[in-house]
Amino acid sequence: MASAVKSFMRSFNSKLEKPVRDHLKNVYGCLTLSTISAGVEAYIHMYTELLSAGLLTILGSLGCLIALMATPGNDKNIGLRMGYLLGFSFFAGVGMGPLLDAVVAVSPSIIVTALVGTVVIFGSFSLSAIFAERGRWLFLGGTLTTLLTSMLLLLLANVFLGSYLIFKAHVYLGLLVMCGFVLYDTQLIIEKRRHGNKDFVAHSVDLFIDFIGIFKRLLIILSEREQQKRNRRD
Repeated sequence: MASAVKSFMRSFNSKLEKPVRDHLKNVYGCLTLSTISAGVEAYIHMYTELLSAGLLTILGSLGCLIALMATPGNDKNIGLRMGYLLGFSFFAGVGMGPLLDAVVAVSPSIIVTALVGTVVIFGSFSLSAIFAERGRWLFLGGTLTTLLTSMLLLLLANVFLGSYLIFKAHVYLGLLVMCGFVLYDTQLIIEKRRHGNKDFVAHSVDLFIDFIGIFKRLLIILSEREQQKRNRRD
């Protein structure tokens, strides 16, 4: 195990130059804090219901995100921008409340399974992007944007059609798109740093959105499978 870790670190150090390595450490550090913030709010919602998803939480999330992007990324504003980042992730956790409630009604263990699955998937695709040939996945940007637009149109159409098949296709396609964005965003962050962009707080937002996107879709997929198993047993 120790030799594997040493081999990994040698490969990591040889693949990326030190400024990029340090930048990624800061990005993933912010991502970790954001995830914890969202998780704390999800816990508060599930066990106290002090906050619930609604228009105000959406406005709060958008307000924090806009404030983060509008605040210059310099050493003087790091604390303020971190506050906006944690506020954004906190309200994102509020937005997951109704989905978490529905999943708990099926089986609370699904949340843990989905979280572990998200970490494994996200970590695997992140490492693939880091160790891949430079710029290999940047071509995905246009394709992923097109797929994301198609998904939004599909979701709007399904409001009127109410098709379960369309909903299921939307969930699985969304999971695939989010995995693609992990590849794309990771390599884009690396290239931005190589070109002088040191804004690790803003860069972590993209990966946080990818992480939450994967987590939500795994929750839906796993809860549906569990419900189908129960229906077959009944």
